Amino acid sequence: MEYKTQMEAAKKGIVTKELAAVAKKEGFTEAELLPLVASGRVIIPANVRHKSLDPNGVGEGLRTKINVNLGISGDCADYCAEMQKVQLAVQFGAEAIMDLSNYGKTREFREKLIEYSPAMVGTVPVYDAVGYLEKDLMDMTAQDFLKVVRAHAEEGVDFMTIHAGINRRAVEGFERSKRKMNIVSRGGSLLFAWMKMTGNENPFYEYYDEVMDILREYDVTISLGDALRPGCLDDATDAGQIGELIELGNLTQRAWEKDVQVMVEGPGHMAMDEIAANMKMEKRLCHGAPFYVLGPLVTDIAPGYDHITSAIGGAIAAANGADFLCYVTPAEHLRLPDLSDVREGIVASKIAAHAADIAKGVRGARKPDNEMAEARQRFDWDAQFRLAIDGEKAKAYYESVPASDKHSCSMCGKMCAVRTTNRILNGESVEILQNETKK
Repeated sequence: MEYKTQMEAAKKGIVTKELAAVAKKEGFTEAELLPLVASGRVIIPANVRHKSLDPNGVGEGLRTKINVNLGISGDCADYCAEMQKVQLAVQFGAEAIMDLSNYGKTREFREKLIEYSPAMVGTVPVYDAVGYLEKDLMDMTAQDFLKVVRAHAEEGVDFMTIHAGINRRAVEGFERSKRKMNIVSRGGSLLFAWMKMTGNENPFYEYYDEVMDILREYDVTISLGDALRPGCLDDATDAGQIGELIELGNLTQRAWEKDVQVMVEGPGHMAMDEIAANMKMEKRLCHGAPFYVLGPLVTDIAPGYDHITSAIGGAIAAANGADFLCYVTPAEHLRLPDLSDVREGIVASKIAAHAADIAKGVRGARKPDNEMAEARQRFDWDAQFRLAIDGEKAKAYYESVPASDKHSCSMCGKMCAVRTTNRILNGESVEILQNETKK
């Protein structure tokens, strides 16, 4: 039987090589995974032209995945530096990389990224439209925006953020809401500006069926962008955000009718006590489609430390149903992140994702933690560094102030609780001020 997309194949009972690979990674049987993909509750973003892809699944019952944003900007057009970030993301096992380039040779960079990256690659076509077509925003036509979608699909992009939910009704609601931060989504703001300047409907909403036809042809997953996501705590869970989410639920079903895989994007800033309800609301309104969240950042007053505010919110979000976390770096709100920022952002996001997987009982999630506990109990430092999310940093810390012997670290020395208990249980003495002897 022929098929165009992973979803269509699953509906027909066909086990693709990508589905088989995901089932093996996640500890699922193929029979268990097929209905999840067929119903849209799990996606496997895998453009037919992305030949270097190591496929991953996102959604119900699977490990929480993370995404790393990077790309060329007008103020920092260093292609080599961005490729170093790509390599770092791959080294740390990030499952997705989003190229948010909006300046210069975006196509050349994206082609190199897709050729190299085993991680799924995402883009936001509206970011690239001005540079790709060499037209200013006011001069764009609806078909121009669709041309960029097709170009990215042909190049091998696995998923695209498309802000189709910010239609005229949503704009009217936003304008009535009098938000503190207005629109903080870059793609959403560009479409809002285009709509207001031209008087036209959002082209991605008006021509949504045409967009689906393009995505279906290459099996590109649509990531339904949240143009009206909150950019500060005070704007969270307001009418604009919820109204757009309802529209995204309708667009999800329309995509599924075309066998196009879908994930839905969620809030950026939100108080901790609102997160769980928002996760459940998305799953209800968007029919169980995977949820992709930026953060949420749980406070607005920690610039320079927003990888931490994001990790707190991300852990709560994923534990309550979010499936995919977009990393946030310490440079968020301040500048383009450098390599060190990217590393900190990746590690913080992986911690949040793993902690959430333990909380929601994902298959095998506790295994490395149990192995770490055993390695610590027997002072197997090499095993500890191997199991650590960032083993290189852990080893550097351990070696920077060496302990007097390998059965402790320099924090506790001979007063190490694990060392003391091990010696007593082994029938040995514990003498802090002199050399100890075995009994």
